[in-house]
Amino acid sequence: MDALYLVKIGEILLKLGNRKEFEERLRGQLNKKLAGIPHSVNIMPGRYYVCVPEDRAEDAEFILSRTPGVNGYIRARKTEKTLEAVFEAAVQVAKERVASGLTRFKAESRRSDKSFPLGSFELSAELGARVLEACPGTRVDLHKPEFTINAEIRERAYVFPDPKPGLRGLPVGSGGKGLLLLSGGIDSPVAGYQMARRGLALDAVYFHAYPYTSKEAHEKVMALARILGSYTGGITLWTVPFTDAQLRIKKEAREDLTTVFMRTAMMRVAHLLAQKIGANCLITGESLGQVASQTAENMRLTESTTDLPVLRPLVGIDKEDTILLAKEIGSYETSILPYEDCCVLFSPKHPMLRADHEREGASYRALDLEGLLAEALSKTERLDIPFAISRP
Repeated sequence: MDALYLVKIGEILLKLGNRKEFEERLRGQLNKKLAGIPHSVNIMPGRYYVCVPEDRAEDAEFILSRTPGVNGYIRARKTEKTLEAVFEAAVQVAKERVASGLTRFKAESRRSDKSFPLGSFELSAELGARVLEACPGTRVDLHKPEFTINAEIRERAYVFPDPKPGLRGLPVGSGGKGLLLLSGGIDSPVAGYQMARRGLALDAVYFHAYPYTSKEAHEKVMALARILGSYTGGITLWTVPFTDAQLRIKKEAREDLTTVFMRTAMMRVAHLLAQKIGANCLITGESLGQVASQTAENMRLTESTTDLPVLRPLVGIDKEDTILLAKEIGSYETSILPYEDCCVLFSPKHPMLRADHEREGASYRALDLEGLLAEALSKTERLDIPFAISRP
């Protein structure tokens, strides 16, 4: 027997004239992630139906739980459009919930096919009565139910319990393409995840300062990219050899400016790479005031080398909230592995907190880094990381 999942959408329903484009984006994402599994994805008004073999049901749920644009999903029973078939399916769903210790329920119905003999209200009432009769000890609670029996009458009848929550948001790719500055820390993977939920397709760029940063640090970033790819349907990681630029900055810049100048140079390389790959924005994990390079003055300087929008989804987020989200998306344990990135290793003891835009901007330009940055870009390595089902 195949497993059938009803998939609910949310924000896509608000798109009116553009809705079909968003629906097809989501269908494309689901087909891409399900490519290794025999499956079908069908769209009905406000609903998607995903069907997979029974032995791949767990994989399908992993995919549905990690696909932006999915508001909720649940395994459903598809039946003939007869009263007895719907009542039988509803009782079976109720018995599964009662077996897990739940007793208070309500029934909800939607009847798109007006030829069905009962209206939505009458069908809900009859479903409740049948469940009460078949499941002793249960009771109806319309205000605080422990579970819901849902019936939808469309081209067939579908019966299902409460949907599991999805990621919500918009399907990846519907918001364009961005380039994520991905370090080995906690923040940048969360920032990438947040923008993926808003429909942004992602590539990622990592700045590697060998031998000052280790092979393990690079592998850590690749692992973080794989985690992000499980949400975005795969991801491309670009690794920039940044040692020569960092050594120039370390040697010639005033010590308290080295961190903010390194960030400025990274933003420039990211700008050039974004142009090369067709990305129309940059994404960082910066949060206002979290570290010295993330004051408003310093962020103004670091983004002065690009005219692309710099998206900072964590800019007003408390670090503890970011950590909670990192744990939720599965990146936290990898992010805290003890392999330092290049920014940490080259950090001064007393960094500049509020760079003067004109004065420090002139000092940065005097370093004449463009040639080194262009060379670094020419030596950048590309790694295409495909989507993979990988559970913690």
